[in-house]
Amino acid sequence: MAKNNNILLLVADDLGKYLGCYGEHTIHTPHIDKLASQGAVFDMAFTSTASCSASRSVIYSGLHTHENGQYGLNNNRHHFTTFDHIETAPKVLGNLGYLTGIIGKVHVGPESVYPWEVREESGSRDVAWVADRAEAFFSRAKEADKPFFLTVGYIDPHRDLTRSGFGNTDELTDPRIHPASYTPADVSIPVFLSDVPEVREELAEYYQSIHRLDQGVGLILAALETEGLADDTMVVFISDNGPPFVNSKTTLYDAGIRLPLVIRRPGGTSGVRNQNMISYIDILPTFLDWAGHSDIKGKRQGRSFLPIMDEQDRLEGWDKVFGSHTFHEVTNYWPTRFMRTPQFKYHRNIAWKLDFPFAADLYGSLTWEGIRNSNPPMMGLRSLRAYIQRPAEELYDLEADPQEVNNLADDPKYAEQLKSIRTELEAWQMKTDDLWFFRDGVSMHLIKHHIKAGLKVPDQFDIDIDSPGT
Repeated sequence: MAKNNNILLLVADDLGKYLGCYGEHTIHTPHIDKLASQGAVFDMAFTSTASCSASRSVIYSGLHTHENGQYGLNNNRHHFTTFDHIETAPKVLGNLGYLTGIIGKVHVGPESVYPWEVREESGSRDVAWVADRAEAFFSRAKEADKPFFLTVGYIDPHRDLTRSGFGNTDELTDPRIHPASYTPADVSIPVFLSDVPEVREELAEYYQSIHRLDQGVGLILAALETEGLADDTMVVFISDNGPPFVNSKTTLYDAGIRLPLVIRRPGGTSGVRNQNMISYIDILPTFLDWAGHSDIKGKRQGRSFLPIMDEQDRLEGWDKVFGSHTFHEVTNYWPTRFMRTPQFKYHRNIAWKLDFPFAADLYGSLTWEGIRNSNPPMMGLRSLRAYIQRPAEELYDLEADPQEVNNLADDPKYAEQLKSIRTELEAWQMKTDDLWFFRDGVSMHLIKHHIKAGLKVPDQFDIDIDSPGT
């Protein structure tokens, strides 16, 4: 088989940074940690939105959700789908001669926009079966003498349909997988959660699911070696969003969007800790660069980070990311846009007069039950009121306040910083044709023809109902 620039993309479901290589040493994750030691670990990688389908659409399209149309979850009655005209990774790489495939969780649509040649969609948590199917795919690529792009969408460590479960059942009996046992006393409480018994109980189950995921990653990497393809394959490990707990998943706080990005590539440097700010919109351009092809000019804001993969120092120009969230479930409408620099984080909450909504799995969790019955109910360091009732703008100095608790948007000392970052975010909204760039309670994009005809729009986020005149 000729030397190929293969791509293996491993996507964990709701993992966040719960790995040894990111400082979480209670959970045993030796296989992912070994992968990290052989390549680059990005400390400042960000998804655009902390929602499963939407985040995956960003990974596969290199476009934010307001650009690609995947505003929320794809499954069941939510039924958000990517626009028909969007060119995604399986389509672009397939056109370049790659054998494309996906095993496990897909969670985006429609199929015509995501035309993986091999599509083995499954909700199984049997990570040994997943590895076997991946090995069969590797063998098929070898026989066809084609480069490959394989995505593995793990179900772990997503919640199951019980109130506190993470798929840790006796039905997973493959002898290659060895369950771990964690107790509530073993866990470390993340700063975005409160230390109540229900949180500890769920985290212990969550840890076990992560340990199983790690073993599955180890089996796939072993299969890649067995097939003789490791020296021709870039391996990328990521999570779609943060942990499946309140104050993380579905929020644009760092707990929901600052995620693992581990990459091992042939010829790369081992043991790199990369401090540059990477957005998930940069992943597809990087894949195309690895494949030896340029991205489609003018259609994506993302860029390849292949040239800076081995850098340990922060470089000029890699110092900001943007994000776009509109829905999770169809009933979870809460559009927000954010901009993040190494020091500051700005949230523009478009529908700020609405209460922040609970995703169904988070509302049904024991964690939320334990928190709401505490006195006082706290989301880590954030009050329950501050979590549910948020202002139109939030500004945080992350060097002084990494948990995004002390909102500086109304602080006169930060007025110029607020104005500067707000202006930059709005310029990004205009550049990306964001329908949720609002003035006076209306989308500026949808009324631009009226503006050209002379309509004057007040320079304010919402209509002033006490003084509505123009």
